[in-house]
Amino acid sequence: MSGEKKLYKYKTLKSVAVRLRDDLNDHHFVLLYAYNGTGKTRLSMEFKDIVKKRKKNPLTDTLYYNAYTEDLFHWNNDLDNDSERHLIINQKSRFFEGFRELALDERIFGFLERYADFNFTINYVDWNIAFKKQIKNHKFRPDSEEPEYVIQENIKVSRGEENIFIWCIFLAITELAIDGDESYGWVKHIYIDDPISSLDDNNAIAVASDLAQLLKRGKDKLKVVISSHHALFFNVMYNELRNIAHKSHFLHKNGSDGYILRATDDTPFFHHVALLSDLWKASETGKVNTYHFNMLRSVLEKTSTFFGYDEFSKCIYGIEDEVLFSRALNLLSHGKYSIYQPVEMNLDNKELFTRILKAFLDRHSFQLPEIFA
Repeated sequence: MSGEKKLYKYKTLKSVAVRLRDDLNDHHFVLLYAYNGTGKTRLSMEFKDIVKKRKKNPLTDTLYYNAYTEDLFHWNNDLDNDSERHLIINQKSRFFEGFRELALDERIFGFLERYADFNFTINYVDWNIAFKKQIKNHKFRPDSEEPEYVIQENIKVSRGEENIFIWCIFLAITELAIDGDESYGWVKHIYIDDPISSLDDNNAIAVASDLAQLLKRGKDKLKVVISSHHALFFNVMYNELRNIAHKSHFLHKNGSDGYILRATDDTPFFHHVALLSDLWKASETGKVNTYHFNMLRSVLEKTSTFFGYDEFSKCIYGIEDEVLFSRALNLLSHGKYSIYQPVEMNLDNKELFTRILKAFLDRHSFQLPEIFA
């Protein structure tokens, strides 16, 4: 199997981080798929710290987004009065260098309005952020049947809304680095680890697509690593960046003996194989959406390419109901944008999806660690 030649073993995450930096010498992007618990967040910090240790410099060349980025913000919930809630910014972080002078409100909102329906105000004196949202007053204006809308101030946004807001701040700063703003002239690398942990699939796809467009615009200025456990997000990023020089890896633990980095730049496309984990979970939980058929067909197409078949249906050739399954995959994975429509399938199609997936897995044996975990 050609893919077996591209398997690398490392004792430490630092060694993996060195490898990723080496990859970026010849490529614009590195895409990394890894399950939760593998050490992706720690890897991003090792990547950040390498240049500090090499040059004995207290500063880094990496702007990163990971769990630590979200920790730069914390809530004041006004427990006494329950009315003046706001998000406090850790102004000591280099992440906010030039934040006050650049007044990023408009730039941040340009990203935020794509994903959310709330607004915000940044207090650059006290370093906090207040949120507001337009809501129905449930009263009708005099002489009108139209509902009245009011602005609710100092609201506590949900965890998902908070995460997407912080993500939009990161995008605004990344855009400044791409545009060459001197406040972020130190940024040479971007490291993004799982920006969509609290987002639904619809927003995950939107985030991936928007991020890809931004990074493609800055591909000649910044080198980027993107790691994720979210198969749908990873798949969209791969498809968006596939025509730009990049490396793609699958990272998993090597038992108690370090880590394995498996290249997925060509067959057998391990990131597509990893999608089977999400497809199986969707089948098991009954939460099968329209785009799952598209994902399943994509896996069959990559498998057929690996085996040298001229069409994906030959991956299920000779099994019972093969004609029905092929027609269903053709019909239910139709359209370029079906992956962008998170619409739940009806019961009959869910059952059909499960039958096709099971038949495929029974026909082919995929050896991938914890694939059904």
